[in-house]
Amino acid sequence: MNTAIKEEKSTSVLKAAWIIMVVTIVSKLIGFVRDVIIAKYYGASLVSDAYYYAYQIPSLSLILLGGVGGPFHSATVAIFSKLIPSLKDRPSKEVNKLYSTFMTATILFFLFLSVLMYIFPRQIMGVIISSGSAEMINLASQHLQIMTPLLIIGGIVGIYYGILIIYKQFMLPNLSPIIMSLAIIGVVISVPDDQKGYALAWATTAGAILQLIVQYPNIRKLGYRLRPNFEFYSNTHFKEIGELLFPAILSSTVGQIHIYVDMFFTSSISEGAWTAVGYANRIFQFPVGILVTAFLVPLFPVFARLVAENDFEGIKNYFNKGVGVLFFGAIPIIIGILTVGMDAVRLIFERGEFNQTATFMVTEALWFLSVSIIPYVFRDSITRVFYSFNDSATPFTVAFSSIVLKVFLNWILISKMSFGIGGITLSTSLVTLFNACVLGYFITRKMKMDYKSLFKNMFKMLVAGMFTLLICFVLSLGFDKFIQMPKGMFEIVKISLIGIICLGVYVPLNLIFRMEYAGELYERLKTKFSK
Repeated sequence: MNTAIKEEKSTSVLKAAWIIMVVTIVSKLIGFVRDVIIAKYYGASLVSDAYYYAYQIPSLSLILLGGVGGPFHSATVAIFSKLIPSLKDRPSKEVNKLYSTFMTATILFFLFLSVLMYIFPRQIMGVIISSGSAEMINLASQHLQIMTPLLIIGGIVGIYYGILIIYKQFMLPNLSPIIMSLAIIGVVISVPDDQKGYALAWATTAGAILQLIVQYPNIRKLGYRLRPNFEFYSNTHFKEIGELLFPAILSSTVGQIHIYVDMFFTSSISEGAWTAVGYANRIFQFPVGILVTAFLVPLFPVFARLVAENDFEGIKNYFNKGVGVLFFGAIPIIIGILTVGMDAVRLIFERGEFNQTATFMVTEALWFLSVSIIPYVFRDSITRVFYSFNDSATPFTVAFSSIVLKVFLNWILISKMSFGIGGITLSTSLVTLFNACVLGYFITRKMKMDYKSLFKNMFKMLVAGMFTLLICFVLSLGFDKFIQMPKGMFEIVKISLIGIICLGVYVPLNLIFRMEYAGELYERLKTKFSK
């Protein structure tokens, strides 16, 4: 690949990353407003626990399987992007036939699962939260039945996401989660207090249906038409999708099994514990999700095309730059969580039914989860490279092997060492590190990676991060001791001040250490401002 094409692709990826980042920030902010409202009206209670326990199953389809970066989105991008020579033309008859076959199989598969979920909700929730009370299991079962349609919708929306992203329509896939958030906000606020028991489940279902409705017109406008097609065995490209999708679904399902393992152990800790873990994950996903989504969504189609062209040097170049930028952004996030995490939780959630005890529970989970950010972004990035090689079996095998590790770590940290909520998220961080290391090793069997350059830069970032963390930690303690302000204003000023100081120390240190991504970012910003 010549230099001009590389520069053009690099610029295109960066532009897409900025667009996705802005859209994702808006989506995450509205999601935070949703969580704040839920926390205000439900706190960390029996009802909220029941909803979040039940939601884990339909969310497997809507978020893990069908969300941006999920198996259905990934399989669509990996296969369809190689069959569409020009994004300006309408899809060929062959591509439309493949689309219809894929959609037909997806609807039938999830329809079958939906029927099972609707008929046996109590049995399903009884297994997952066996340590919970009868009231908890019954309440969660009712929530689960209400959210049955999410299973079917998740798979369809995942295919829609993949097609839209191939055609560089990044806005809609990343904006559509806002619809569900707005539906939940509207219902929770408007429903009377004595009827709020199942309001969250109904609002979630309505939001998912609206997501599907909003996506459809753009898919049709691109020229895709669904005509039921049952040629599952004779379509070569559908077989390729199946070979990629089936292990990827199993891999995501294994990730959900990790959650079920956590749910089992959390149900024995205290009331509201699972809600606290859920809120910690949401705070964690706010900055990390923005970073990962912004850079990996536009990079994935590039990886797929480079693999098709056997351009391994191009893959290494884009991988190192993408992961390097993610590392560069991840370290200040870790510093922020460790120094002002509790202030952020207090500012966002502590009102109404959400008290100081709930704040500490969420913060404790968040502290131990924060250390997983670096292996998390590496794992998600290297997984996209495997998918580009049409290999989803390896990520599945690695994820499956970590189930035993997850159970063992939860047992040690919670049952034996009594770590409580922190033990749940610490075990998650250790399992994420395990997956990242193993996947990083196995990809070298397909192509030679330039880890030396990547980790050399990461070491410089970590050194700069340690200095920055020390300074921010001391300033945070001093702020708590000497500054007196009204609640709310105190947290806003403290978080803003520590954030500015963090970046003001971290970025110059990386420039001094000659960390190349900081240098490139500085030069790009300098060029933009000079213009």
